[in-house]
Amino acid sequence: MKRGTMEHISVKNICKKYGEGESAVKALDDVSLDIAKGEICVILGPSGSGKSTLLNMVGGLDRVDSGTITVDGLEITSLGRKQLTDYRREKLGMVFQAYNLIPELNVIENVRVVKDIAKDPLDETELLQVLGLERHMTHFPSELSGGQQQRCSIARALVKNPALLLCDELTGALDSASTRDVLRVLQAINERYHTTLVMITHDERIAGMADRLVRIKDGRVVENTSKERLKAEDLVI
Repeated sequence: MKRGTMEHISVKNICKKYGEGESAVKALDDVSLDIAKGEICVILGPSGSGKSTLLNMVGGLDRVDSGTITVDGLEITSLGRKQLTDYRREKLGMVFQAYNLIPELNVIENVRVVKDIAKDPLDETELLQVLGLERHMTHFPSELSGGQQQRCSIARALVKNPALLLCDELTGALDSASTRDVLRVLQAINERYHTTLVMITHDERIAGMADRLVRIKDGRVVENTSKERLKAEDLVI
């Protein structure tokens, strides 16, 4: 897929501090970066580097102290609480390392919970087929492997048809085979639906699949490189 040249996410000079006085910690320190439409952006950094804070800012889950974040032309740092809720519902999908599936619902029911609140949802049956879960639609989370549960959580995030998918350490609890499987699925989703993907991870092995590689250390961007991606099946995992 040819990567987009239009800006999807623009982060300008954002700062975030937790605590006061001598005990204050700068989670983000004058961070700026742009991500184009349709890019796969992998943000690498050790625990405590600020990468999760950055993802939460782009996801509208936390507030910046200063600076601006613009997503698809909308400056989300100026939005009120209700407007941020609308932004997350209509524009955004989020996938976490914890699958957060509803144990009493089967796979297709877990996905439909989100579809019912979406304005322009995808067809959940087709999406589950793309994700390789067509034979597991009536299975409950307890009957699925870790990789299958993660793919179900991805389907739930994607059924809203978001232009942007944020992924927080989504392979951290998976074995190598499941990791490769999930990454292959994400790459296919990116190519099929032109979804912009932002993935934060501490796993260096995932860097190869990025169009844009960003490294964060001590709250600052220390690398921001546009590169040629590898296919997920070619990653050494």
